[in-house]
Amino acid sequence: MNSVLGNELLKVTQAAAISAVRYKGMGDKELVDQAAVDAMRSTLANVDMDGIVVIGEGEKDEAPMLYIGERLGNGFGPVVDVAVDPIDGTTLLSKGLPGAISVMAVCSRGEMNCPKSHAYMYKIIVGKKAKSAIDIDDPVAVNLSNIAEALNKDITDLTVVVLDRPRHKDLLLDIKNAGAKIKLIFDGDVMAGLQAALPNSGVDVLMGIGGTPEGVLTAAALRCIGGEIICRAWSKNDEEKQLAVQNGIDLDIVYSTEDLVGKGDVVFVCTGASNGDLVSGVELDNGGALTHSVYMGTDVGGINRVEMYYDKLQIDKLLYA
Repeated sequence: MNSVLGNELLKVTQAAAISAVRYKGMGDKELVDQAAVDAMRSTLANVDMDGIVVIGEGEKDEAPMLYIGERLGNGFGPVVDVAVDPIDGTTLLSKGLPGAISVMAVCSRGEMNCPKSHAYMYKIIVGKKAKSAIDIDDPVAVNLSNIAEALNKDITDLTVVVLDRPRHKDLLLDIKNAGAKIKLIFDGDVMAGLQAALPNSGVDVLMGIGGTPEGVLTAAALRCIGGEIICRAWSKNDEEKQLAVQNGIDLDIVYSTEDLVGKGDVVFVCTGASNGDLVSGVELDNGGALTHSVYMGTDVGGINRVEMYYDKLQIDKLLYA
């Protein structure tokens, strides 16, 4: 894997974001998702890779989603596992809100791993300086104290990003009682997790329950910049716990960044659909589109920002070639 594949995958997320943003603010998240899926599938057919979706939107019988087990690429080039979310934040985009992105990641075949049949995980995400300071079994206050020490900050100067969900009532109270600040987000925890791992981003840690696919996608980004995620499958009730056991999921396993995406090469790409804290959204103009993307790879390190303009003919070629 190298920057050539990364550049090809950028075209995929750019195509998905351009297609989806046409439905921005129309109130129909299914239209948003469908447009992104169609654009991704069409564009991926021309990418030099032999990819299998390991982390996707559903099973094969739930097509037209990019389903788990689907083969992607033209069958030539790197042999990879694929994690994909055509739009992370479909609800956000459908409501005209900021923070929606198109995102995908690839790693060497067989390296991607998580409880795929379990929808949610409890996650803690930090940057490089605090990666050894977190323990998923420690109380919230202990983790925050250790993170603050690692970052040479007071707890009162920490900002914790959390999805705004009723299930986080106790977590929010624990964070408040520990003295840290809280930043609530309504959706889109991939970029929030990445933000938590970056210095001077205004966020120091992500905590809480979010989607399993988003956890793997975030892990791919973290592998490229030295951040860390620890997570464990989460069940909302006894019925889900029993189903997990029946599916062979060990609910006690704690996954790290390398557990999720391995120790080999990783490529992570995303394109903003609507404006966000780390990446701007698609700007439509007279049939053309200006896109803002991020490319990261273990072979290049750091965050590479890519701005690309497509005129109408180029968009047609991108989407329908």
